[in-house]
Amino acid sequence: MPLPLILIGAAVAAAGVGAKKAYDGHQDKNLADDIIESSNNRFKKHKETLDESNTKTSKSLEKLGELELRIGSDFDEFDRLITEILKDNNFQKFSDTKIQIPQHKLNQIKDVAITATDYLKTVVGGGVSGAAAGFAVYGGVMTLGAASTGTSIASLSGVAAYNATMAAIGGGSLAAGGWGMAGGAMVLGGAVIAPVLAVAGIAYAIHGSKALDKARDIRYEVDQAIEKMDIAKEQLIRVESYADQIFYALTTIYEVFNLYFEKLREINEIIKIGDEERVNSISEETIICIQNGISLAAIMAKLISTPLFKLKRNSHGDVFTDKEGQPEILLDEYGMQVLDHEGIEEALKESHEGFKG
Repeated sequence: MPLPLILIGAAVAAAGVGAKKAYDGHQDKNLADDIIESSNNRFKKHKETLDESNTKTSKSLEKLGELELRIGSDFDEFDRLITEILKDNNFQKFSDTKIQIPQHKLNQIKDVAITATDYLKTVVGGGVSGAAAGFAVYGGVMTLGAASTGTSIASLSGVAAYNATMAAIGGGSLAAGGWGMAGGAMVLGGAVIAPVLAVAGIAYAIHGSKALDKARDIRYEVDQAIEKMDIAKEQLIRVESYADQIFYALTTIYEVFNLYFEKLREINEIIKIGDEERVNSISEETIICIQNGISLAAIMAKLISTPLFKLKRNSHGDVFTDKEGQPEILLDEYGMQVLDHEGIEEALKESHEGFKG
């Protein structure tokens, strides 16, 4: 029996609505795909740029850390060498000139020497990737720990140093996200890294009636991650710049220090032989070598001991510490460590002026 005209009209209207919904759904899906593709491309572009900055910063910090650890190891030998030369007043009895060695300079040198050698034994000895970069970032904090907290240097190394360094780097979670355990990722912090890793894991193939809504949500998340990546990139560039400046300053001073260091090795061998006439002939030279060597070592120790980042302090200027006695680093509103621009600039200036002097 033929359908009544009214029913035929209703069926046609329903078909038209269905076609319209299908068309709209198709349009929404196309728009969602476009949003996702655009968001994905923008994310990848900014992530690649950030990765490049992170890699460059990591290399600069690794290079600086290796130099600082080498200098710290030399300080350990230098301190023992000076002690041996001065033992029993071996040569000063032949000279009217007395060695003037400020105790605070010796303390600075010893603090760096002990911190570096302990760090090498525990972290580098344990095969931890990026350990040298870790020392460049946190060596100053660990060295400063004794003066700031009254905690001995030894207790800030060993297992405590290893745990503190791993915690600061971000632990396994960041490594699992592909950032590794070294370099620039250490100076960013979870508040920056987490959204980047979260967006990287978003499934970009989405389906269903709410595809457009989901695509817009993803676009928002990508926008937030890109904003943090841009901020992080600027942070990495600043850290890389300071790392390179400190490396250059230390390298320049270290080259001259090594001349005195090598000369003192030769002098120590002469003293061991016990030829009083030769010891007497080099007594004045020995005093100059010791005093200049200590002065240069102290300049380097001060620079190495200057933390890259500001420490949390109370109203009296005392440093806040965590449960393990480690000084805590100040974080900004983005969760990144706050660079101590003034402290670093002052330390670089003092190093330059001290070296010229």
